[in-house]
Order: sequence, then C-alpha cells, then structure tokens
Amino acid sequence: MSEETPDSLIPYDTIVQEALRAVVGRVLGEIEQNGSELPGAHHFYITFKTHAPGVSIPANLRERFPDEMTIVLQNKFWDLNVREDGFSVGLSFNQIPAELDIPYAAITQFVDPAVDFGLQFQATVADMAPAETDEAGNDEEQAERTPVEGAEDGSNVVTVDFGRKN
Repeated sequence: MSEETPDSLIPYDTIVQEALRAVVGRVLGEIEQNGSELPGAHHFYITFKTHAPGVSIPANLRERFPDEMTIVLQNKFWDLNVREDGFSVGLSFNQIPAELDIPYAAITQFVDPAVDFGLQFQATVADMAPAETDEAGNDEEQAERTPVEGAEDGSNVVTVDFGRKN
C-alpha cells in the first residue's frame, strides 16, 4: 500500500467551500425576510475581495481597499437584497451612501462576534492572497471585534483549508 494520499477526482474542497458560503446566504436571507432587522446583539463582519469578479463597489472604496475590504452590518444599512449568487446592501462611508454588490465567491471571512461564530474561506480568485487593509469605517457604532485568526478559545470558528497537490 502506498503512504501517499491519492489525488481526488471529486472536488471536495470546492464543494465544501460552496456549502459554507451558502451559510452566509441563508443567514443574510433570514435577515432580509425579517425586514433587515438583526435579532438581539447579532451583527456581521463580512470581508471580501474587492477585485473579485462580480464585485460592484464605488471607485473611491476600490481605490482605498485595492485587495480586501471588511464591511459591518449592524445598525445602519439598507436595501439588503439576497440572491442565490450573492447580495447587495446599502452602507454609508463618511456620511456618503454607497451601494455594494458582493458575490458569495468573493467573501473570505464572515464573523458574528455576538455569538463567537466565524467562517473563513479560501480565495476563489487565483493569486488573491489576503493583504493588510484599513477598516472599512462605514458609519455606525461598532461593537468590539472578536478576532477570528487563531481562535483557540473554544469559539465557533470554522476554517476549511484543503491542501492541493501540484
């Protein structure tokens, strides 16, 4: 018997990533159905690749966040529209309203710090490793952010990282 794991002909990593991104869509869909009211202390940090296919954000935000951006859905957002492939939402940045359209494939992180829940995703766009960026600074009171990176405190963080053989 060989000690090497054989290459899979089934794309398990892609299937799992798509399933976990569907969690984001389901959560946002429930919020949309409830009139965009977040229950209790729930709020979301959503990080996405700004240049991923299908992402639509104002040019000034794309310039400010050339690789990755984190938005907060908490108190001040509007026109949440959840689709099968992504969502759009209105947010304010320095008192300037903006409409963002984000496909689920562009999302790299989804966090609900109110309940210590987070999902991290592999970038689905080739060669788009995360880069350090400023906070999005959308106009709303933000609760203290719970770090997801290296969460070994018993939190509900799910990280899926399948190694690929070349």
